[in-house]
This record gives sequence, structure tokens and C-alpha cells, in this order.
Amino acid sequence: MTGFQDDGPRRRRDAGGESGDRAVRARLLGLTPRVRGAGALVAAGVLLGAAGTVGQALALARLLGDTFTGRGPTAAAVAWVAVAVAARGLAGWLRAAAAQRAAAGIKLELRTRLLRAAARRSGYDAHDRRAGEVSTLLTRGLDALDPYLVGYLPQILVAALVPPAVLAAMLLHDPLGATILLVTLPLIPVFGALVGLHTRDATARQWAALAQLGGHFLDALRGLPTLRTFGRAEAQEDIVAGVADSHRRATMRTLRITFLSTLVLDTVATLSLALIAVPVGLRLLHGSLDLTTALTVLLLAPEAYLPLRALGSQFHAGTEGTATAREAFALLDGEGGNAEGTGAAGTACVTGAAKCPEGPVRIRFENVTVRLPGRPRPVLHQVSFTVEPGERVALTGPSGAGKSTLLAVLLGLVRPDEGRVLVGGRDLASLDLDAWRRRIGWVPQRPYLFDRGVADNIRLGDPDATDDDVVRAARAAAAHDFVAALPDGYATRLGARGTGLSAGQRQRIALARAFLRDAPLVLLDEPTAGLDADSESAVLAAGERLMTGRTVLVVAHRARLLDGADRRLDVRDGAVREREVAR
Repeated sequence: MTGFQDDGPRRRRDAGGESGDRAVRARLLGLTPRVRGAGALVAAGVLLGAAGTVGQALALARLLGDTFTGRGPTAAAVAWVAVAVAARGLAGWLRAAAAQRAAAGIKLELRTRLLRAAARRSGYDAHDRRAGEVSTLLTRGLDALDPYLVGYLPQILVAALVPPAVLAAMLLHDPLGATILLVTLPLIPVFGALVGLHTRDATARQWAALAQLGGHFLDALRGLPTLRTFGRAEAQEDIVAGVADSHRRATMRTLRITFLSTLVLDTVATLSLALIAVPVGLRLLHGSLDLTTALTVLLLAPEAYLPLRALGSQFHAGTEGTATAREAFALLDGEGGNAEGTGAAGTACVTGAAKCPEGPVRIRFENVTVRLPGRPRPVLHQVSFTVEPGERVALTGPSGAGKSTLLAVLLGLVRPDEGRVLVGGRDLASLDLDAWRRRIGWVPQRPYLFDRGVADNIRLGDPDATDDDVVRAARAAAAHDFVAALPDGYATRLGARGTGLSAGQRQRIALARAFLRDAPLVLLDEPTAGLDADSESAVLAAGERLMTGRTVLVVAHRARLLDGADRRLDVRDGAVREREVAR
């Protein structure tokens, strides 16, 4: 096992830029209608904060000026200072609360769409992403949106509104100070942009390293039994440690740039403030400027630079959030399909999808061609055949010939590159695929059992089934006896992938799911593969009961699965040929 290389982050980084960042930001904020209301509250908080900032500086300068000149503080001046301070506090709370609400809504919507896209993807998808990278994106990756949405984006609005308000107030009190502020103020975003270019590249490298770490660690964890069998488990420790160290170095490089940007921006702001403060002090000493005006300028000037310094210090959060959002949208658009339509594999229900035909249906493959990544020739090429209602068809042929791909096409997990599948005379691609799959009893070669109770695993076939329905399905699948012997019976919690059950027992749980669904179409993908003689006999007997009276397609390697088949289709070299069934 080796670490994987993914040049996707680099491509997306190179194709990004400011216009790309704006597009990602606009799409992110348009994910859910709830963001609009929260955005309005954020804007209101920023406006209130700008007014509070200017008002606090003016009121505090008046209060201090009256105090130091001997006139003494007035109740009105104290009240204005209190009102301004309260306004700034309220504005900060409103802005943060609204931004948190918007961030929660955006993350929920993104996670929902990403999970749907992951559910639609299959192993046949040429653009399928590593599970570790997707897991990283769904957990640690989307959490990076919090500082971006709560801190960086509102701070952009603050930086756009507060400095002009401060500049306007200074212009009314001291035109010279306002002129110096106008000249020095652009220096901060200029220096911030220069440092930010390096930050964007470093953040992209950091994300790539994190995705590589997550993908490799998950691969190693899944393959641990194989690694231990071949004595390579300890060797993986060094590989994982090396990948983790690469991520550490990338993170430290990014943090160094972040600290450097803070130093640069603080230095520029400090020097700019000095350019304003020194002339104010000199004019105050010469008597050409009164104390209240001088205090007004000295209190307002830092407030103009502060939003830009804060924006610069949060630029790392901005680049990381943009990189995360870009990865999420790339996964939704280019690899899993968008959240509303069909993806590369065509597994989503399209808008306005046709209803599935009722009752037993005639299934027809018309010139179906399927190409898979890494295969120079099509797995299926111009395949045409028909399955009549109630017919039992056996699919035979060597491993890798395309039998499972045929079933995947019928399940809607793979969209043909050419040709179509007709179900009751309707194109499968136009149907509501969720409704279509509810009409299919699916028993794969290696069924997946979840880390839940036995009854919950069986109830996957019909979530609304009662306990009695579950028991009847288990009896029909010859699973009741061994389930009842478990410590907690049907409530016994299984480990991930059905840990604690034999292969034959897991297969009978899958058959129980199909019995519970009671679908008119049954697809079985070599259900007896890898079973001992006793388990095979039990599964075959239960499978025969399941197939009775239904339309069946069964992938068969063993002769016993051919018993009772009406037709035999041999899949070989991408073609399907009719073979005679021995009677």
C-alpha cells in the first residue's frame, strides 16, 4: 500500500484566483435561503458597529477634553459614551450570532449534499474520490468554514464600512489628519495582498497533505488484516508517520506565513498611526489644534486601521475556508453530481422524474455500452437482451466479464455510456430511481451489515416493518434460528460489517432484507460465493423461496444456481450471448 497523489488541489488552486474566490463565496452564501436573513442581520450589526465606533470616539474625546480643560464631565457626555459602548457591544453580539447561524445552516446544507453525493457514487464512477479524502472533507474540512464564515466574511464587511466612516468623521474635524489617513490606509491591504498570495498557495498544500493523510490512514486501517497477514503492518507505521510529518510541515509553513502577515500589518499600521499622531502632537503644542479635536483624531485613527489589520490576520481563515468550499463544490459538481441533478454515474433522481410502472415489468437492454476507468475496452459493448416478467435469468461468465456491471446498470448505479435500459417501456434514466430501487430485492455477493442491531439491519429492506414482519422475513431466509441464539436475539448489536457472524449468516441477513422488501424484481450477485456446504445449502433453499413468483436475474458461477433458470445469458468479452439451459 502506498500513499496516493492527487493533483486536484493544485489544479483547483491554479484555476482559482480572486474571481474564482468570489464565485465560490457567492455560491456558498447562496446554498440555503436562511443565509439571506442572517446576512441582513450581519450587515445591520456592522452598520450599528460603525456608528458605535465613530460615536464612541467622538463622545469619549468630548468627555476627556471637557475633563482636562476644567469644564468637568457632563451627564450628557457620560450618557453618550455609555450609549456608544453599548451599541458597539450589541453590534458585536448581533454580528457574531447571525454569522454563527448562517455558518451552521451552510455547513448543514453542504454536509447533506455531500452525503447524498457520496451515497450516489459507486465504485464504477470514473471520478470517484478516495473515501479518506471525503471523510476528511465532511469532518475536519467543513469545520474550517466556521472561522471563514463567522470571522473572515463579516470582517470584509467591517473593513469596507468602518474605515470610510472614520475617514469622513476625521475629515470634518481635521482635514490634515484625514489626508494622511487616506494616503496610508491603502498600504495595509496592499501588503496584506502580497503576503496573502503566499498564504493561498501554502493553504492549498496544507489541504492536499491533510487529504493525503486521511486517505492513506483509512486505506491502511481497512487493509490491516491483509497487512498483518503479509507481515507489513509495522512497515505501515513508518509510512503513516511520514505522511503525518508532511502534513505537520505544511501546517507549520502556513502558520509561519500567518504570523509574518500579522507582523507586517502591525508594523505598517503602527508607522501609519505615528505619521498621524506626530503632527497632531506638534500642532497641539503650538496651539493650532484644540485638545478635543486632537483627542478625536487620536481616538478615531486606530479605529480606521483596526478592521484592516483584523482582516489581514484572518486571511489564513479566508484562504482555508475558500479552499475547503472549492473542494466541496468540486466533489458535488465534477465527481458526485450536483445536489439537485444527476452526476457522472447518473444515480440521482432527476427533477420531474417519471413514476415507476406498476406491477411486473418487462426489462430490455438496448445496445448498452459501459466503459470503466483503467479498462482499454468497454466492459459491456452493444449489449441487448430482454427479461420478461416472472422470468428467471442466470448470468454466467468468467470473473470480471461484466455480470455485476449489468446488475449495477439495472440498479441505476451506473449510467450507460451508450444505449439505454427500458423498464416497462420507459427509459430507466427518466425514472425516479429511489422509487425504482424500492421495487428491487438486492442480494450482493458481500452484503454490508451496519454496527446496529440485527433487526435494524434486516429492517433496511423496509424501514416501516414491524417486529413481526422482521421475524417472518428472518424465518423465510433461514436466519431466525441463529439470530434467536444470539445473546440479545434480534436486538444483538453487530460489529461493523457484521463482525461476529459467519459469511453464511451475513448472507442470510441479506436475504431476509430482500424478503422484507417483497419486491417483484430480485437481483442476486453470486450469493453462495465463499460459503461452506452447509451454509450454501441453507442460502440456496432460502434463495429458491425468494425467487419463486418473481422476476429474477442471478449471477451464477456454481451449477446449483442454474437450477430452475428459464434462460442462461453468458457474459464474455463485453458481449452477452444466449446459452442453452441444461434440463
